Amino acid sequence: MKHKSKSRPTRLQQDLLPQILELVRGDGLGPGARLTEVEVAERLQVSRTPVRAALQHLARRGLVEARPRRGFVLRKSAASLTLDDAPAASDETNELCVEIARDRLAGRLPLEVSESDLMRRYQVTRPFLLKVLNQLAGVALIERKPGRGWLFSQAMGDSKARAESYAFCRLLEPAAILTPGFHLDPAWIAEMRERHRAVLAAPWRKASSVGFFEMNAAFHLGIAAGADNRYLLLALEQQTRLRRLVNYDWTFGHERVVTSCNEHLAMLDWIERGELEVAAALMRSHIDAASRLPHPQRDREDAS
Repeated sequence: MKHKSKSRPTRLQQDLLPQILELVRGDGLGPGARLTEVEVAERLQVSRTPVRAALQHLARRGLVEARPRRGFVLRKSAASLTLDDAPAASDETNELCVEIARDRLAGRLPLEVSESDLMRRYQVTRPFLLKVLNQLAGVALIERKPGRGWLFSQAMGDSKARAESYAFCRLLEPAAILTPGFHLDPAWIAEMRERHRAVLAAPWRKASSVGFFEMNAAFHLGIAAGADNRYLLLALEQQTRLRRLVNYDWTFGHERVVTSCNEHLAMLDWIERGELEVAAALMRSHIDAASRLPHPQRDREDAS
């Protein structure tokens, strides 16, 4: 079993680090000012243990100094405090999105969940959890129940639903490209190229699956929108919502990401040339290849 390095904070500590620095900045504290675990824990409404670990991490960074029987004292002025090597907030948020999607699909999370249970399970603060839940709610993966708790949306978790999904896309998406009057805004094409190249250039991490799926969904929905048929677009939007939870838990590796991005870019090239038959054939081939990818068996009863 791998053990986390003592120099690397946990997600909860990472969440606390900028909050502690904001407290320091907000109070306008200077070098020599004292920070105690009790006061910081009370103000952030968390227990003392993760606060102690976060302060120890700041001490290793040279931002504070541990003093026997005095707690911690600042070594720098509030204005000069930075955490340049702290993980990006979006990465942290997306990593938890991936974990929640994986646990939901594996049946480790029930259909209905409470914030307190999720905070205990993932060892995160309530503000950070709410940021994640609101992000998931924004893409219709979960919704707040009247009163208390959250409710997951239904997802295509079994192999039959997955096969039906690809068959559905194979029928509609190539046909969208061949619809009379099909047109894509050049500005949208340029934006898609830029987003795909950014994905190809960036290192692949667990959290990358969220951004990749959303970019992939934007590409396919944008192609559908080019047909200027509201019913076709609404149908594909619904199908995308059903696929989102499964695809946040990406299992196909970076090589498939590169292949998918290059196939998308090739389709855009042919569309710009006016070769819509070729673009439609590439879309059909693209969907067929995705449907043949090995996929973990997820035929399990819905937890409730």
